[in-house]
Amino acid sequence: MAGFHARFAHRFGRSEPRERALDYLTGLLAPLEKKNGWTLAEQVGQQRPDGVQRLLNHSDWDEDAVRDDVRDFVVETIGAKDGILIGDDTGFLKKGTKSAGVQRQYTGTAGRTENCQIGTFLAYASSKGRALIDRELYLPKSWTDDRERCRAADIADEVPFATKNEHFKWMLQRAIDAEVPFAWVTADEAYGQVKHLRVWLEERQVAHVLATKVNDTVTTTDGDEVRVDALIAALPHQAWKRISGGRGSHGERIYHWARVALRPVWENGFGHWVLARRSISDPTEIAYYVCYGPVGTRLKDLVKVAAARWAIEESFQVAKGECGLAHYQVRLYRAWYRHITLAMAALAYLTALRAQEAAKGAKAMTSPNSYP
Repeated sequence: MAGFHARFAHRFGRSEPRERALDYLTGLLAPLEKKNGWTLAEQVGQQRPDGVQRLLNHSDWDEDAVRDDVRDFVVETIGAKDGILIGDDTGFLKKGTKSAGVQRQYTGTAGRTENCQIGTFLAYASSKGRALIDRELYLPKSWTDDRERCRAADIADEVPFATKNEHFKWMLQRAIDAEVPFAWVTADEAYGQVKHLRVWLEERQVAHVLATKVNDTVTTTDGDEVRVDALIAALPHQAWKRISGGRGSHGERIYHWARVALRPVWENGFGHWVLARRSISDPTEIAYYVCYGPVGTRLKDLVKVAAARWAIEESFQVAKGECGLAHYQVRLYRAWYRHITLAMAALAYLTALRAQEAAKGAKAMTSPNSYP
């Protein structure tokens, strides 16, 4: 852990927050039931959480630079040319009205409207592992329209209202600017149904497989505007292929998959498709995706990208369960970013360790002295 911490130790202005950050990371990875200010302080032998709170609220350090260091570490340890960037948001249930961005709003984490904060995230996935590499805190208009309330939570006047889709574009642009190696982008229908996001990606020739709603419309090869469900419903039986999207917690994720080409003209060596995933046990259960990628893209390639979206769900699960992502007790805007960044760092460290162990296991299995 000390070696990992040394990668971004220079981001801290003084030795005290630098050492606190190492303690914080160590505590986030400790086997504690709750990882809040009190428990993290006790874990490193402090009687009160004052030092931990100071690290998050007032100490001199650059949380965005640490974010970039964490992203670079993830690329070094699990990066690959065929990597996939995944966008999604997750909720953090909270009490009260003073924590930055908190309000009653729908969160998929609880599956209902709750008093919560919502963070939007970008994950990186490859065959070697997956980790979170970027984050933004969603501020509802109830906050950005009330600048006094924002100031009380340390939200600067220049911080604007931004949708989760705008957050997604910000994070993707940072990854592009940093030359993160990736081949595809994916996200669920909350993002995929937004056509201006799809246009933004196409303008940058970023290949993508984005889930979309059943009544989304697309342009066919004849130039007609049709609903995606009508387009897929017209497919013959033989168009559907039984393909696994990879292993999940309950075994192989096997579905029937089909695709239809779109647009009268393909440009710059890229094509367009609608992809559909149909349940084997219930053929009426169909999910739809809009896709854009190299003309040589195969059906199984699109399936692989669509299935990779679950990597961010797994990242949330591990980050919340093992790295304290949701255990924070902060109110200030910047403090949220600081805790989340350090939790992402803990997840990146854990991901690197597991990738290292997996590589050792693979090497052992292929050595002359290994046994089947």
